[in-house]
Amino acid sequence: MIISNSLELHTPQFRVLSDEQCAEIYKATLECLERVGVQLQNEAARKLLQSKGATVTDKVVKIPRALVKQAIESAPHEFNVWGRDDKHKMQVALDRVHFGPGPTCTYFMDPMTGERRKAQRGDAGMTAKVCDALPNIDYIMGLSLFDNVVPVLSPVYEFAEELANTSKPIVAWANNVATFNDIYQMAVAVAGSESALCEKPIFALFTTYESPLKIADSALSTLMKAAEVGIPSICLGGPTVGLESPFTGASALVIHLASALAALTVVQTHVPGAAMAIGGLPSMMDMRTARPSYGSPEASLHTAAAVDLARHLGIPFMGTAGASEAKRVDAQAGVETALQVMLSALSGASLVHDVGFLDCADIGSLALLVLVDETIGMSARVMRGIKVNADTIMLDLIEKVGPGGLFLNQSKSASLCRKEAWVPTVLDREPYAKWERNGSLSTEDVLNAKVKKILETHQPKPLEANVVDAIEKILITAEAREKK
Repeated sequence: MIISNSLELHTPQFRVLSDEQCAEIYKATLECLERVGVQLQNEAARKLLQSKGATVTDKVVKIPRALVKQAIESAPHEFNVWGRDDKHKMQVALDRVHFGPGPTCTYFMDPMTGERRKAQRGDAGMTAKVCDALPNIDYIMGLSLFDNVVPVLSPVYEFAEELANTSKPIVAWANNVATFNDIYQMAVAVAGSESALCEKPIFALFTTYESPLKIADSALSTLMKAAEVGIPSICLGGPTVGLESPFTGASALVIHLASALAALTVVQTHVPGAAMAIGGLPSMMDMRTARPSYGSPEASLHTAAAVDLARHLGIPFMGTAGASEAKRVDAQAGVETALQVMLSALSGASLVHDVGFLDCADIGSLALLVLVDETIGMSARVMRGIKVNADTIMLDLIEKVGPGGLFLNQSKSASLCRKEAWVPTVLDREPYAKWERNGSLSTEDVLNAKVKKILETHQPKPLEANVVDAIEKILITAEAREKK
């Protein structure tokens, strides 16, 4: 975790929007929800808001601002997600920045062959295992979408693989209430009981809204179900700027915030006080391809601005970093992900996902995951800032050593080396001759070697045998249900 925007700790401060700009966008968002509305595909959600004064025409719901404001007031400013091991408890709050991978990549960079292939069963488990070993990755997502199982059960098998390969918190997705229930029952088996899981949820539900101004039936139904059983949730979306919003950041932020607040209003009206984060990636459309540009500076800029809006409202926020348009782990991937990570750390987003994405979120890469873990470590050192007091100025020691002296042999200084100096694990600082003697390895070579070593040697905390059996029974039952 990185602490951001702390006056007390004197960390670097960063904002894109002023208080006045946040207020203006929020005001426009409330007007958008009242005048334009949001298409809610779920009938229960429409009826719920209609009973509280919203206007429904077909599937478009126009939400009165009083209801939205009530939902914002009801939503917790922070919540916790726990891992199987309590030491991994994650405080989801603004300016407490946690990084993790993303979900649902169609392709996966095979860590053994280096070849791009279709994602398959086992990839989510490998991702969880690598994340479990990396010190700067705080939570788990699958980095893959495999279809060599009954397709609708892909998130269920993914969650089972993740549980077996990490003791860190998991952010899971579900394509309907039935698969959410499968995932929930697996988590109950790990926690020991429903009440124990409610007290210390070991996963959060990840959902998305569509742009412009549309939320799917499955997203709303799973959000409401998660709230009922005490599982925290996240609702995140675009828009792709220029395609799903006008070509301005301000308009994109209004469309983002309107969609996110519509989801929040449904959840808080359904279960007041339910733990929930909103999220957004208003990424610029590339005019040449009509694809969203994950690696663009505008994506990071707009997302940081969306964090400012979330802070203005006191709602936890999920952003994006560690994702590149590159097709392999190369210089482009390094440039794009480094900018994203640093801006995410500075902005104070509660959760930051999509670490390890290549090719516009189409390829999952464990090597990129390792590289971004290194970048997060570098950013964490920057975010600690510089402590200034008599103990750190060390004027007495400067006087003792005097002009022309060296401080390397001074124990008072040398003892601070590990605390003050960040040391890389994959980036190279050796002189050329030694680098050459060690095999002239490229950064990608080093990253791939580290991934292979983790997969071969890292041993996550195992599940108890009875939990393994319970998970297997849930999978068998789900298979039988879907094959009817």
